[in-house]
Amino acid sequence: MSEYLHSEQRGAVRVLTIDRPDSKNALHGPLRNALCEAIADADRDDAVRAVVLTAVDPVFSAGVDYKQLDAAASSPEINPAAAARAARKPVICAVNGACVSGALEIALSCSFIIASELARFADTHALLGVVPTWGLTALLPRAIGVRAAREMSISGAFVDADTALRIGLVNHVVPHEDLLPFTLELAERIPATVAVGEMLELYAHGAELSLACALAAEAVHSTGRTYDLEAFTAAGSATAARQRGYA
Repeated sequence: MSEYLHSEQRGAVRVLTIDRPDSKNALHGPLRNALCEAIADADRDDAVRAVVLTAVDPVFSAGVDYKQLDAAASSPEINPAAAARAARKPVICAVNGACVSGALEIALSCSFIIASELARFADTHALLGVVPTWGLTALLPRAIGVRAAREMSISGAFVDADTALRIGLVNHVVPHEDLLPFTLELAERIPATVAVGEMLELYAHGAELSLACALAAEAVHSTGRTYDLEAFTAAGSATAARQRGYA
């Protein structure tokens, strides 16, 4: 894959691990390219049901590597956040440490976020005198509310894992050593049905609409659809048994 990004298949889950610890896992051009390609490759692979994105300790990523910017590396097409949003399969971000600016935009673009107790989140664009280009001003207020988003972006202050959970930035906070096992267990629950991709698309489309329009979009999506009653009944029984196992 890349010396900066490792790919490993764990059953039906593709684990992508950022590995530039000497640079705080900063996102330079080759790493951004590798991320875009790896996410797209996993999305095309029928053996993959979900993607887990994480990084080697002690940080998730310090964001874009401004020490290695050039015109080619700054191309808007090289956008890992957009690659995560474009995926029809769930991309789960397992944040193991500091997650800053561009890295936060990638995390926000994933289907959901699992945080280690050591995770911290910050938007430092304003401190650096630059403006986000990977979607932060659209995604952050949708996750935590516009007032909290403004404060994070304008102050540049870090938000710890517990606060991130409280304000809705992350889905779960777990002990550091449990981060990958917990995330893999969650990923393995995702069923191998086309409904997963369709629901992700409906959620993404609905986020741009009023409630009435989102309801209408869902109704239109289902119009004329037929179901195999026997297969539906069998799936219902299997789901009920599975849920008893999680109780």
